[in-house]
Amino acid sequence: MPLSRFHALREYLDKVILGQPTLTENLLIALIADGHLLVEGPPGLAKTRAVKALSDGVEGDFHRIQFTPDLLPADLTGTDIYRAQTATFEFEAGPIFHNLILADEINRAPAKVQSALLEAMAEGQVTVGKQSYKLPKLFLVMATQNPLENEGTYPLPEAQLDRFLMHLNLDYPSAATEFEIMRLSRSEALTQELPKVEPIAQEEVFAARKAALDIYLAEPLEQYIVNIVMATRQPQQYSDQLANWLEYGVSPRATISIERCARARAWLMERDFVSPEDIQAVVPNVLRHRLLLSYQAQAEGVSSDQVINHILSQVAVP
Repeated sequence: MPLSRFHALREYLDKVILGQPTLTENLLIALIADGHLLVEGPPGLAKTRAVKALSDGVEGDFHRIQFTPDLLPADLTGTDIYRAQTATFEFEAGPIFHNLILADEINRAPAKVQSALLEAMAEGQVTVGKQSYKLPKLFLVMATQNPLENEGTYPLPEAQLDRFLMHLNLDYPSAATEFEIMRLSRSEALTQELPKVEPIAQEEVFAARKAALDIYLAEPLEQYIVNIVMATRQPQQYSDQLANWLEYGVSPRATISIERCARARAWLMERDFVSPEDIQAVVPNVLRHRLLLSYQAQAEGVSSDQVINHILSQVAVP
């Protein structure tokens, strides 16, 4: 499997999405690990542009869905349409039937719509009435949340958040990057052209996923992943502070996600083995949305990232 194709895609993403290297790297990790992303950040940080650029670099189609309080599940999944000519009902597929989906402001839609999307993410299918319909084999959702506004939103329950492979927090770019963004925007407006890249075929993506699963993961590192997860469930064995901060630990999905993401990162780094650094790099994004902090932690203003950093400092590295 030629890694150079994915390196070219990474360079392309970094050219069109300035100042967000974490986002571009984790988009590729999610693509190779076959998972979905939840991205949180203020408006205007190229979240839509990022997944659109990824769709330009991968053979497949892209669709953006704006979530609103009046959205219905059928607006997402599609519905049965009555055809008078044949006197039969025919399924009309909704916008979810694309390869790459941007679920913009997912927390603005009511629970039924969120549930329909999360079934698609978890099962690779949607159910309309008594019939289920398979989604494309290549299917990736990047959902966004705006942390600045809470009015009129429907927060995702913890059990549904667990369906996301990773949760990324984006921040504003530096002043130097802001200059580059301004110049790039002006250049694109003048030329009406964007950088181009040869799209990666879907079969190449599937081959990359298989290659990542074949990356060597030593048994001590498997135990390291398990120890990190167990530290969230039995925090009292590591420190009293951690026990005071955590209400509930993470599920086995977190264990699987850490392993898959660490393998994908190692593969992108052109290594045939997973290192402790790969695990430590992906743990914050995998655990951030899965930890349930105690009231005491919230009262003290302790964030999930602080808890994760504390866990990594307490769990011995092989």
